[in-house]
Amino acid sequence: MDILIIQILNSIFYACILFLIATGLSLIYGVMRIVNLAHGSLYALGAYVTAWTIGTFAVGAPIWVLFLLLPAGAVAVAAVGALIEPTLLRPIYNRPEEYQLLITFALLLILEDAMHFLFGGVPLTAGAVIDSMGTMRVMDLRYPVYNLLVIAIGIAAAVFLWAFIYRTKFGVILRATSQNMRMASALGLNVKRVYVQAFALGCFMAGLGGAVVVPAQAAVLGMGIEALILAFVVVVIGGLGSLEGALIGALIVSFVRTAGIQFFPEIELAVLYLIAAVVLLVRPTGLFGRA
Repeated sequence: MDILIIQILNSIFYACILFLIATGLSLIYGVMRIVNLAHGSLYALGAYVTAWTIGTFAVGAPIWVLFLLLPAGAVAVAAVGALIEPTLLRPIYNRPEEYQLLITFALLLILEDAMHFLFGGVPLTAGAVIDSMGTMRVMDLRYPVYNLLVIAIGIAAAVFLWAFIYRTKFGVILRATSQNMRMASALGLNVKRVYVQAFALGCFMAGLGGAVVVPAQAAVLGMGIEALILAFVVVVIGGLGSLEGALIGALIVSFVRTAGIQFFPEIELAVLYLIAAVVLLVRPTGLFGRA
């Protein structure tokens, strides 16, 4: 029974990470209609920046300093996103989708090489954060308290995004722009500024996923590719552009993958792709997506 509880907690922990990544991907697509292939590299960049920041400035620091430095990666990635949108993406909005895919794929490669150049090929970790929080007893086993903090962050992010998108004035502007960009512009909305803010927010979510995972998992080159693939599985299942879909899809993928690693590790990724294929056959727009 205690092993089952640990597996459930691990599944929810991983679902929160996937939700942060996938919701940023869905947000960018929902507003700007861009499938951002560089999203996984932005997640990895958030992990690297947080690990480097904590490793450089928090040696021997009290725990509250570690927590203050934890979002550093997310903030840095949001700043990168605010720079990328007007310089690389805005000129190709009226081009065919192939241009967007090529630009974001090129950006993925550039970011991978940039991280290799800046941080080297050695894995970086922020293990001081998870070590400082210790463990708690779950029946007869010990479980990291930090993992529970990540679960709380994931829940708080879901509530915040829902309230931000559906209960604020900017959320109304965001939804209006996503539904009809030309009409929103004709009504006097600054669509360019909305696009920058939406892309930066989506990048922030990806960076936050990397920032909160790096105390438990080292930042390594190539980690963004795996995250991107799983994030696409999540949004295919849940529906690209849907906040609710990102949440449900993350839970499905996380629980299936945890069970797969436990019981059938040879085909656990194949099972995820099979679920995504079945969803596409039954509902091409995903469980919560709209045509």
